Amino acid sequence: MKRGAINPQARLTRRGLMLLTAQVGIIAGLGYRMRELQVEQADTFRLLAEENRINIRLIPPARGLIFDRNSEPLAINRQNYRVTLVREQAGDVTAVLAKLAQLIPLDPDRLEKVEREIRQRSAFVPVTVTEHLTWDEIARVAANAPSLPGVTPEVGLTRFYPLGDTMAHVVGYVGPVSDHDLGKIDDPDPLLQIPDFQIGKTGVEQRQERALRGAAGNSRIEVNAMGRVMRELDRAEGTPGRDLHLTIDHDLQSYALRRMGGESASTVVMDTENGDILVSASSPSFDPNAFVFGISVGDWNALLNHTYRPLSNKAVSGAYPPGSTFKMVVALAALEAGIVGPEETVWCPGYLELGNRRFHCWRRGGHGHTNLNESLKFSCDVYYYEVARKVGVERITEMARRLGLGIRHDLPIPAITEGLTPTKAWKQRVHDQAWLVGDTLNVGIGQGYMLSSPLQLAVMTARIASGRQVSPRIVRAVEGRPVPEPPQAALGLSPTHLGWVRRAMYDVVNNRRGTAYKSRIADAPNRMAGKTGTSQVRIITAEERARGVFRNEDLPWERRDHALFVSFAPYEAPRYAIAVVVEHGGGGSTAAAPIARDVIMRCLYGPRPPLAAYPAKEREDIKRQRASEPVVDPITPRPRDRA
Repeated sequence: MKRGAINPQARLTRRGLMLLTAQVGIIAGLGYRMRELQVEQADTFRLLAEENRINIRLIPPARGLIFDRNSEPLAINRQNYRVTLVREQAGDVTAVLAKLAQLIPLDPDRLEKVEREIRQRSAFVPVTVTEHLTWDEIARVAANAPSLPGVTPEVGLTRFYPLGDTMAHVVGYVGPVSDHDLGKIDDPDPLLQIPDFQIGKTGVEQRQERALRGAAGNSRIEVNAMGRVMRELDRAEGTPGRDLHLTIDHDLQSYALRRMGGESASTVVMDTENGDILVSASSPSFDPNAFVFGISVGDWNALLNHTYRPLSNKAVSGAYPPGSTFKMVVALAALEAGIVGPEETVWCPGYLELGNRRFHCWRRGGHGHTNLNESLKFSCDVYYYEVARKVGVERITEMARRLGLGIRHDLPIPAITEGLTPTKAWKQRVHDQAWLVGDTLNVGIGQGYMLSSPLQLAVMTARIASGRQVSPRIVRAVEGRPVPEPPQAALGLSPTHLGWVRRAMYDVVNNRRGTAYKSRIADAPNRMAGKTGTSQVRIITAEERARGVFRNEDLPWERRDHALFVSFAPYEAPRYAIAVVVEHGGGGSTAAAPIARDVIMRCLYGPRPPLAAYPAKEREDIKRQRASEPVVDPITPRPRDRA
């Protein structure tokens, strides 16, 4: 071997040593990593494995109950019998559903929807076939269970409204969570993601949703690799929603609805002492249970297209020109400004001329010389044209808002209107037009741009009756704890001025020449004070006046005037304030005042007022009516528990 040559055996040994070193390093690294995974990070990977095996599912809580002021249940949770089906257990799904349809009523469209949903779900996921079954129906399914593979009868809770349409607009109803609902919520509760979970859609159910919903419970379940439930490891029930007691009296509410007789109308009754809303009735109404159980397209369209708008809560969202019921506002604005006195008169020839235009009084021949008391008692329009022109719209609007008009009152009910109490700046901003003197004259009789709801008119009446800033409320207690009554500061109006206006309202009802004399209460200690109102919905042209104004009853329903009446009683010690609006009812004295009188009497005396409380001419009719009426049993007590 030549000097300097490399020994092949030595080269091979050096290369093997390098490979051996590399192998040892790799093995050492793997060993270290295995030790790290198995020892140092064992807890971490054990937790991950556990999370893959254990699922946590939410348990819907029982929804809070809603009661009236006398603890009569208005919204309860009732047992809901339903049937579910699991595809992998059923085998031939179509055949099983056909057998099931022989036992319980199943609509073909529903069966088609169920089969479609079953195909979209995993084979082991249960699908609801039908719900809201009777006990007999669910019993038939249970008895035939051996021949219905994959079918399981179950029981849960569903919302139920025992009084049906009586409280629909106040309490509202619940329904399934929609994408629209989720889109309105910034931080949605995980409960809302549960299939078929229901939330409040309207009324108190919607506005008190958080309190009524409660907090979810949870169930820890073991699942296999396919996601099939193997067993429940533990369970923690949720926190039920909070129970609410409303200020509404269900008996008065039901009577007000019956008394309105299906007319397109609304009635609001307030307690003048604390602002409690005793009645908030909108007619006609609807059955909220139809929405919970699933309303048909035909029934929905019938409600939606009904001329009288049963889905609208007219008591709080209806906005109407207040007509002559607004005249107390104008009178108080003028008295407080020192512009008129109680004996100062205005000449009413039946109209007031402004430029080349005439503003007419409802009485064609006029009222002659009219003072403050007579202006309200006879409802003279010309008096208020003159007074409004002197006072000005700004002071009238300020007084209206002080009395509760033009304000969106804070109640847990959707769609409460603010109404409209116009100003010069408002017209310029909204209509880009200057305010005219004629606008002020129209406002003076509650027409033109003026708009008020029955709720606002009831608040106005309660404040005039009490002299305090009575604010309405509808939630009386939460979980049995009374809700504090809102503060009621003094209005800051002269007691003398309020006394003059109240006395005039008394004469409207109790003076023989008053516009509401036929609707008086004859029992002296409980006599009421009030004001009629009629608001025009059409323009009466000069040509029509020349040939004779059409009577309301000769016009199509939608062109007739709205009828209004506001009142408080007893006159000497006011306790109740009421506002009634009958859409297109004609005159307030004939359509609205009789309803208000009867509802007030129900408040004062209960279901059967004494005959002596009625005017003498009505007593025989009332006696005959009572003799022909069947005896009405008291309402059967309903379950008050959460089931």
